[in-house]
Amino acid sequence: MRLRPALTALAFAFAAAPAASTGLVETWRAAAAHDPGFAAARAAREAGQARSRQAGALWRPQAMLEAGAGAATSENAIRGAGFAAPGFGSATGVDFDTSITGGTSTRYGLAVRQPLVDRERDAQQEQLRIASGLADLQWHSAEQDLALRSADLFFQSALAAEQLRLLGRQEDAALKARVEAQDRFRIGDRPITDVHEATARAAALRARRLAAGSELEVRRARLADFTGRPADIQLPLPRGALPQADIGSLESWLERAERENPQVRMAEAQLLHARQETRKNDAVLSPKVDLVARLGRERLSGSGDFGRASQTGTQHSIGVQLSVPLYTGGMRSARHDESLALAQQASAELEQVRQQAAQQTRAAWLDLRVGLEKTAALEAGLAASSARLDATRTGVQAGDRTTLDLLNAQNDAAEAELALVQARVQLIMLRLRLAAMTGALGEADLAAVDGLLGSVPATVAGTAPASSGR
Repeated sequence: MRLRPALTALAFAFAAAPAASTGLVETWRAAAAHDPGFAAARAAREAGQARSRQAGALWRPQAMLEAGAGAATSENAIRGAGFAAPGFGSATGVDFDTSITGGTSTRYGLAVRQPLVDRERDAQQEQLRIASGLADLQWHSAEQDLALRSADLFFQSALAAEQLRLLGRQEDAALKARVEAQDRFRIGDRPITDVHEATARAAALRARRLAAGSELEVRRARLADFTGRPADIQLPLPRGALPQADIGSLESWLERAERENPQVRMAEAQLLHARQETRKNDAVLSPKVDLVARLGRERLSGSGDFGRASQTGTQHSIGVQLSVPLYTGGMRSARHDESLALAQQASAELEQVRQQAAQQTRAAWLDLRVGLEKTAALEAGLAASSARLDATRTGVQAGDRTTLDLLNAQNDAAEAELALVQARVQLIMLRLRLAAMTGALGEADLAAVDGLLGSVPATVAGTAPASSGR
């Protein structure tokens, strides 16, 4: 079962949520236009498309135009030749001498070659096609990785802002409890220890808030570097209960991962490429047959021992050319041994990648199944913590609970709220990773996640909340 319908169903459950100031899809699009790593992947894909055109050109005719000029000398001597010409009769033992010194040589020609039989060229063409397909697979993997990194950095920044907001709220509550403890101490209704406990708790929370503010700045800077957008942008988090979506069976996800996982498909392509390299060198003799046509003219002119002289030659030829490498000094056999070893290496790496893909898919699916139950438990825990906090406030007012009890209850409620938000984010990330394991993660999945996000809380700034009585 595909993950996208499950995410879409979750989005419908949150259709009434307020619009976020910045969503995950918007972040992903900004990263696609700005991230240098993704730009490099795009260029690599374009290079791969060029390899496909190279493969198509390998078996097409090749034409070469040649021309040259230079200084040349020619000395020819023929002895004992026969001679016959109309009106001159015939003679034997004739000598012919030609001499050109300090002459000028010019030549030009056109050669056309059409490969007919070439085992290496055939394997090279297949390698170029595989390399082109591999570039497409690498691009697809880069798209999956960009979507995951967009979601990860998006939620890291949003969670840091949420933690800062909750710490600020806790600090305000601790300062308020200190003021109340001081007032009640003055009238003799509370011991001085309540004042000290509230003061100590407020100081500890302030230290944690300052550290959380620094962490928020770091995470915002990472997101800004990734997207090229302002660092102080506000990001929403999932709000409300997440529906229990059908995540499908583990067996179906494992089957899809084995067949469609980007890393597995790339390893398969690399194995095919290695096998083609072996094919280029696995024959003892690898004849090449080409259809060759040539047209050329050469002229040599100058002065010699017998006066001005010139020689002119014209060549026209078309035919089949055979070339067979007989001995290469052991280079061919060495390349064959190397290619066999590299093919074995690629085969072992493919099996390793398949195992890793299955392990990662199984872990993500199991974590997702447990995460759904964990989120439900944390929702119940948050409700219990909120009820305990209300009861503790009432107990403090009645004198049955201490200020320390109230501070602990406030801390537990804030921790439960943060843990629930973190669990919801982890659940979403697990769903996205599971989709990426099968190469199915795309914009529609990110848009479905946007449907789960609520509005940005009013206090998410990186500075301390304004409080009095510190």
